[in-house]
Amino acid sequence: MTEATFAVIALLVLAWAVTSDLLAKANITGPLVFTVAGFLLGNRYWGILTVDVEASSIHLIAELTLALLLFSDAARVNLSRLKQDMYLPGRLLGIGLPLSVVFGSLIAAWLVDDFTWALAAFVGASLAPTDAALSAQVINDQRIPMRLRRALNVESGLNDGIVTPIVMFTLAVAAGELGTAHQDGTSTHGAGALLELALGVIVGLVIGLGSAKLLTYGSRRRWIAPGAGRLGTLAAALSSFALAVTFSGNGFIAAFVAGLAFRAGLDEEVLDGDDAVESPELLGEILALVVWFLFGAALVPIALHYFDMSILVYAVLSLTVVRIVPVALSLIRKGLDWPTVVFVGWFGPRGLASVVFALVAIEELGESELVGRAVAAVSLTVLLSVVLHGVSAGSLGRRYVRFEQADDESGPGPRSRRTAHGRPGATTPRGGGRP
Repeated sequence: MTEATFAVIALLVLAWAVTSDLLAKANITGPLVFTVAGFLLGNRYWGILTVDVEASSIHLIAELTLALLLFSDAARVNLSRLKQDMYLPGRLLGIGLPLSVVFGSLIAAWLVDDFTWALAAFVGASLAPTDAALSAQVINDQRIPMRLRRALNVESGLNDGIVTPIVMFTLAVAAGELGTAHQDGTSTHGAGALLELALGVIVGLVIGLGSAKLLTYGSRRRWIAPGAGRLGTLAAALSSFALAVTFSGNGFIAAFVAGLAFRAGLDEEVLDGDDAVESPELLGEILALVVWFLFGAALVPIALHYFDMSILVYAVLSLTVVRIVPVALSLIRKGLDWPTVVFVGWFGPRGLASVVFALVAIEELGESELVGRAVAAVSLTVLLSVVLHGVSAGSLGRRYVRFEQADDESGPGPRSRRTAHGRPGATTPRGGGRP
């Protein structure tokens, strides 16, 4: 990435910060703005800015972004509070997510004949995690039941960390099938991927718990200056990723495990966990906008280059059948009416994690025809999601609220069904806060 590219992206971030609420009212999201800007300005065919998809700096930015968001999402999870209403996100993660991976992989293998099973599994796993940033209007709409907003928020915060080992393992197997070698000349294989995952878990546990105990100890003795605790949390997030990579472990797993361990080891009476995690979350959000620019500049052209009907059909099925059917199966007999199930199923947008996984695939496997088609399937799905979920968040959220309010006003009858609150005749809560 050149200095000019960096300067333009920085100015775009400033412009977005100034107009973010205005654009949000028009259903224009940050990912959409930066994807379009990247495609227009950084496209290798006509763009005035230089963006090389194989450059190490681009991959480092993307990987650091995902690591920071994995850490902050995991560290935001307050397990004691989540236990009070865990069954809904628990079923989405424990049943819906694995089914999405399986369905997505099988459909990819069926539609694209030349995909190996490892590549098909990579595509299915890469597109299983959701990104709440693309439906932020729904997550923040206090008219929508808190349980639904919390479920979508928790699901999107944890599913990328859960699915990362699967993505890395499928890439390792695909590299072995394609004869891809690392820079040191060694071939990637499944056993090596499992070792990387194990090292990532160990590093994450040590850094997460260790940093939480150190910050708690320092805070009790008033050693920490105002605001320094946030810097310590940011350092913990970055060091968990960097140390894992240094020891040939999986940095993404390390960051995710470190976030969970950090929150579990923190004394909430001494140091507020939500406040401490603010720095890595803020930096991750800024870098996420950069990654969306890089997505538009580097990956959208790949999606258009390898575009064909099979990839388009897969992208559409991935956003509908592959998401909604597993959600419906996971929520059977949970007392939710069909509009609520469809609503939860639709608002599973694909986003940043899928983009980073596609970039990692290029780094690990190269840019062959076969890999290009796999990356194109992921990229086109994300592109459609950026547009469709971003535009529909506000309008469908309002329609869902009106539908549920009308259903509540009709009152319980002989054929009364349960609402999103899980009991007949429940009403949407007023007020709220962050799910």
